[in-house]
Amino acid sequence: MSDETSSNTSHPQGLNKGLTNYGDRDFARYLRLSFANSTGRSKELLSKPVIGIASTFSDFNNCHRLVPELVAAVKAGVLQAGGLPMEFPTISLGEAFLHPTSLVYRNLAAMDTEEMIRAQPMDAVVLIGGCDKSVPAALMGAISANVPAIQLVTGPMMTGRWRTERLGACTDCRRFWARFRAGEIDRKTIDEVEGNLATTAGTCAVMGTASTMASIVEALGMMLPGTAAIPAVHADRLRAAEATGKAAMRLALDRITPDKIVTQKSVENALTTLLAIGGSTNAIIHLTAMAGRAGVDIDLNRLNEISDRTPVLVDLKPTGPYYMEDLYAAGGVGAILRELKPLLHLDCMTVSGQTLGERLAEDDGAFVDRAVVKTREAPLQPQGGLVALFGNLAPGGAILKRAAADPKLFETEGRAVVFTSLEDLANRIDDPDLDINADDFMVLQNAGPKSASGMPEAGYLPIPTKLGRAGVKDLVRISDARMSGTAYGTIVLHVSPDSASGGPLAAVRNGDRIRLSVKNKTIELLVDDAEIARRLDADPPQAPKPTRGYGMLYEREVLQAEHGCDFNFLRAKPL
Repeated sequence: MSDETSSNTSHPQGLNKGLTNYGDRDFARYLRLSFANSTGRSKELLSKPVIGIASTFSDFNNCHRLVPELVAAVKAGVLQAGGLPMEFPTISLGEAFLHPTSLVYRNLAAMDTEEMIRAQPMDAVVLIGGCDKSVPAALMGAISANVPAIQLVTGPMMTGRWRTERLGACTDCRRFWARFRAGEIDRKTIDEVEGNLATTAGTCAVMGTASTMASIVEALGMMLPGTAAIPAVHADRLRAAEATGKAAMRLALDRITPDKIVTQKSVENALTTLLAIGGSTNAIIHLTAMAGRAGVDIDLNRLNEISDRTPVLVDLKPTGPYYMEDLYAAGGVGAILRELKPLLHLDCMTVSGQTLGERLAEDDGAFVDRAVVKTREAPLQPQGGLVALFGNLAPGGAILKRAAADPKLFETEGRAVVFTSLEDLANRIDDPDLDINADDFMVLQNAGPKSASGMPEAGYLPIPTKLGRAGVKDLVRISDARMSGTAYGTIVLHVSPDSASGGPLAAVRNGDRIRLSVKNKTIELLVDDAEIARRLDADPPQAPKPTRGYGMLYEREVLQAEHGCDFNFLRAKPL
């Protein structure tokens, strides 16, 4: 009998889905079940709807150390709900273990996830990830595959202790490293701190990229309510995994696919949340890529409109004193969303089967720690944490995390001190004869998506040693690179088009004047257009291009930052 008749529906389910084509469907099903029997599962279980579980465990990904525990808990939830859980591996992206950068491999992981969801028989899929690029990669793939899907994050680390100080990766690691470079602490101290920054499994303990992505995915509706901020080692994380398995079965039976959840309205909800939490600049790239898979475009001018009306409510590091475990105890992402209700589209569907409005109504009156989550009437800052800048230096836009910047530098003009590459930066940053002052603008070129370095988190340019030892804590830094969500400072990022594409950033020379205006949302190179064009014509990009494999595909297809650095051919609407 055929797929359709054997499942008594026009929608084949479970192991009847996607049979290998031998020209004989009955044989294909017979063969598949023959091999499925070797797994030791009963015929009754093998007849159930299949819930795929995308596992990103890897010894090269410390943030995902407890993924096997989460997989087991998800399986328990699926079984309780009457389904057949089937775990499968996908590419794992451990931020600190990938060269040249995890962003280069995010699109590969998304392709892997999408194709395995398409190729294997599953009625819904649970996506497990945490470390920075893992979550957007999984969701990009799942949105494109458009099979019912739900995200489960690994959760943040708990904080550690060093002497009397509370520590959490990686804002505190940057803070102590800056003190070490400035000569304020010695090698013995920095080594002691190193051993106490990351003491449990999980993602960074602050509102870095991983926690930002978890928070905005909950706001987007692709994760169960209340699960974004649960610490990795908390028992509630396992309970959340079990509940996620049950929810995946509901999604499968009700056929609630990502296209019903990821919409223009829900993407704006995610943007509003991003701005209210003072989240990572990386999230703009990732959310843009995810939205692009659903055919939703994010306009940076629209980002500014939302940012101007959205206050910063969350007092977490890198901009405040608190950590993700404190946000969980304070009421989690739900507390933030309830405060933002007048700014949100409440009719958006979520993976819980409720609209966002219905979800928030259930939690009215829940406890909120106002030391961690402020009110709209008394916010930390009156405007959102991120702002897009435009001008002749960044025709395609650039991003500044104003929540983590020094307001005294928001309306400034400075002399450019240019580093032509990461190698040039490394070679000269500690030179005592480096010609740089505290009111200069540091400029890094050739670190964008089209560069050989693959847009690393190098935009957090270190304070030159000579300035650090003189007590300088911040200065304007500009690049086409990214910045870790755990970093801070007056840093202009994602300048587009990037240097390696022949963008205006490549035309900046030592001594040029640059004007930054956060008020006007502009970043201008004070050089006339004709001279910029002359410089670009005289010195075209020279970056070597890969000639084979994934590197060649990446270089050929990757888009600029304002389009999420996705591959053009994978977008719902290629440019």
